[in-house]
Amino acid sequence: MKLEFLKFMQECGALLFGDFTLKSGRKSPYFVNTGEYKYNDQLSRLGEFYADVIEKSGIEFDVLYGPAYKGIPLAVITADKLKRRVGVSFNRKEEKDHGDGKSILGYVPKDGDRVAIIEDVTTAGTSIRETIDLFKQTADVKIAALYISIDRMEKGTGDKSATQQIAQEYGIPVYSIATARDIIEYLGDSEHTVRMQEYLNQYGV
Repeated sequence: MKLEFLKFMQECGALLFGDFTLKSGRKSPYFVNTGEYKYNDQLSRLGEFYADVIEKSGIEFDVLYGPAYKGIPLAVITADKLKRRVGVSFNRKEEKDHGDGKSILGYVPKDGDRVAIIEDVTTAGTSIRETIDLFKQTADVKIAALYISIDRMEKGTGDKSATQQIAQEYGIPVYSIATARDIIEYLGDSEHTVRMQEYLNQYGV
């Protein structure tokens, strides 16, 4: 399933190899761009991959939350593929001074709800912290899990990766469809394999 997913990503143009500068300033030999899923059949298949890792995790939750902006379509397409009924929730980044003025749209979590967060990748964990802060202002919820497409397995501010820091700091389990090491396996004897391995040797955990 993991290698099938990576092949799917590359065919869609969502997994790119070359020279990319990340927000952290690191020079990466690969880049994940969820914005490259452009067609309904691609999005439908992506939702199936996410739904599969969610079902296999065995985590129970009431709400699937997608942080703006890329998390919004991810939450919608994945919820559609799940075999259970869940609320779909997302936020607006800009403050609204008219209408209902809500920060969270779709299903608005209430006290006691179990919320699962869905994202494309997590590099520094910034959006997760913002999400937790947002929910503190909304309701007393439990963050049940974080689901991402690729775990880059890179060190954050210390010796742990962003996903490890999230798990340790907030007690939130993190599940990915594939990891950076899966990408190396997928590449096999490729011109990009050496650069990927060197990058992980330098920044990986």
